[in-house]
Amino acid sequence: MNQIMVRKIVPLLFATFVLMLASFLPANVVHANSLSDIPDRSADEINYLIDKGTVTGYPDGTYRPKNSVTRQEAATMVGRALGLNGTKRSTSFPDVSSSLYASGYIQSAYEQKIITGYPDGTYQPRNEITRGEMAYLISKAFNLDETTGNKYSDVPNSGALSKAIDKVSTAGIANGYPDGSFKPQKSITREEYALLVARGMNPKYKVDGEDLEVIDEKVVSTGILNVRSGPGTNYSKIGQLTEGAVIKIYKEIGSWVMFAYNGSTAYVHGAYIMDKPSNNGGHTIAIDAGHGDHDPGASDNGLVEKEINLDVAKRVRDYLNNSNINVVMTRDDDTFLELDERVDYAVDHGADTFLSIHSNAFPNNEDVSGVETYYSSAALSERAYDSYKLAHFIQNRVVEAMNAKDRGVKDIPYRVIHATPLPSALVELGFVTNDSDAYKLGSSYYRDRAAKAIYLGIVDYYNWKY
Repeated sequence: MNQIMVRKIVPLLFATFVLMLASFLPANVVHANSLSDIPDRSADEINYLIDKGTVTGYPDGTYRPKNSVTRQEAATMVGRALGLNGTKRSTSFPDVSSSLYASGYIQSAYEQKIITGYPDGTYQPRNEITRGEMAYLISKAFNLDETTGNKYSDVPNSGALSKAIDKVSTAGIANGYPDGSFKPQKSITREEYALLVARGMNPKYKVDGEDLEVIDEKVVSTGILNVRSGPGTNYSKIGQLTEGAVIKIYKEIGSWVMFAYNGSTAYVHGAYIMDKPSNNGGHTIAIDAGHGDHDPGASDNGLVEKEINLDVAKRVRDYLNNSNINVVMTRDDDTFLELDERVDYAVDHGADTFLSIHSNAFPNNEDVSGVETYYSSAALSERAYDSYKLAHFIQNRVVEAMNAKDRGVKDIPYRVIHATPLPSALVELGFVTNDSDAYKLGSSYYRDRAAKAIYLGIVDYYNWKY
């Protein structure tokens, strides 16, 4: 494994361990009570460490939070913590000269079998150390033993790496990313490491501490949402989230929320997030991909409607599978069902809502374009109103996502939405006969945008209904 391996670190007093952070800095650094480039999102933790005399800045008054930590710095940290011989000298690695400031610590750590080199015999001292490698160091230095089976999508279920990451996660010292990953191969920065140290020194900074308990999960409801370092537009923008992203909420601060972001915390405005469906898997929607098999539907500009409908429907299914909404597909391949068979299939399989996905055509006028959604009022009033709301939620989402002309919600008793006893709607994603619409309908990017928009419209509907 091409990484620094920590074989054995004797139990340390934490006061000794935090001295390691000082090894990140060259010899001519100065202490500072206030540094010009401390990020707002980590200001409390870094200033806490400065007050404790744990970290220092550079002579120019900066902290340089984005600087990555290298393998030679990591060896120096371990060496100083363990009291190893740091005298500069020749090493066992051809790429570590005796003049390198960390040569003594690298050689001492190697002799103690604390670190290893690469398979080619080199040490590559200037390589950046990763989040996974730091998990080994932190778990050993803090003598962390407790595990809870934390799992991340990009971390093996077993092995030394998995165990080390589990330990630091269980201790509330490190966490993963909003997408469920840990990114163990990502380089770690001075800012990130300061956060780890502060969390080890003071429980109030821990990501799983009492003051950072996850209180809710919400879904981003706008196309692009700016992520900020603090609860206000005066704070710096540190990233973006896209529509449909699920975030874990720690706190609500006025109209802003604090949430888990990139191993730390960040803020978004509450107006642009919405509740996840609260049905706990109790609701089921039937997704009907229009046409199929010998019935191709509309065709033009090299596009065939049945293929568009099915592709988007399957993408909608995939988005819904990650939510609390169950899905019934009337077809998931190139097959054909009669209109009444589609309705019967949905009802027989326990669906409480029905949505049919189609693409439009206007052969005699290629200028006609846009999105429209249908419902049928020729039914009991409650079902008709539910259908109307479902159609509106989906129409609004798809128009925005496709950047399309809004042709509105229309009351037309098409058989597939009229014959069903369920709240139902039929969405027309665009016109294959219009060049602009056809370009989008043929694009994987826009098909996915349409699918995500339909998913969010369904979530809107269930949140409104239940």
